[in-house]
Amino acid sequence: MRKPIIAGNWKMYKTAAETAAFFEKFNPLVAQSTHCEIVICPTFVNLPAAVGAAKGTRIGIGGQNLYFVKEGAFTGEISGPMLEAVGVQWVIIGHSERRQYFGETDASVLKKTVAALDTGLKPIVCVGERLEEREAGKTADVLTAQFSGGIAGLDPAQFAKIVIAYEPVWAIGTGKTATPEIAADAHRVIREQAAKQFGKGAADAVRILYGGSVKPDNIKGLMAQPEIDGGLVGGASLDPVSFANIVNF
Repeated sequence: MRKPIIAGNWKMYKTAAETAAFFEKFNPLVAQSTHCEIVICPTFVNLPAAVGAAKGTRIGIGGQNLYFVKEGAFTGEISGPMLEAVGVQWVIIGHSERRQYFGETDASVLKKTVAALDTGLKPIVCVGERLEEREAGKTADVLTAQFSGGIAGLDPAQFAKIVIAYEPVWAIGTGKTATPEIAADAHRVIREQAAKQFGKGAADAVRILYGGSVKPDNIKGLMAQPEIDGGLVGGASLDPVSFANIVNF
């Protein structure tokens, strides 16, 4: 059985004080939640506060990005060893907002994934299509290309350590959600690519999360799909009660 993961991506929200206040409310609400792994990814400046607040719980803390070089003259960037040093265990790679606004490519996603694995971090590697691509019937083509360019370059041992997140770009922050069936179809495409590249065993084992306007009122339907192994939650992860309701689906 693939253990579900419910991960919160806080994007560019919250101060350190707000981070501490969130965990104060959130921790008791999920103290008994052993059915899934819980991950929260705050901004870089709030990582120490989050790591401190999650100490002694089962909540893992993740970064929202990393650079693929360990150190150097790369102003504004953060490396895997720096994340690891503050107690981070996870990292989101290739989020659609990074691809859309900051020029991330499948090639940079592969480099960052390898860098994260080399540091001992657990990468959540994102793939997903834009609205015009879905409407043109190109979802499977886009997912296949992103897999080929950004994940297929891993070796089998590396692939075994990653998590994949399917995020339809048209459903992120828009209030639109892929129906559980639409999401499951996309997850099947990704799993088929994994089977072709790494074998059926690896494909059956990899966890694929759904990201795209996940909320307390749709998480149950999504998680009822055997193909869906959890959620990468945006806005609804900012409120401790809302996020706890999603965790406790």
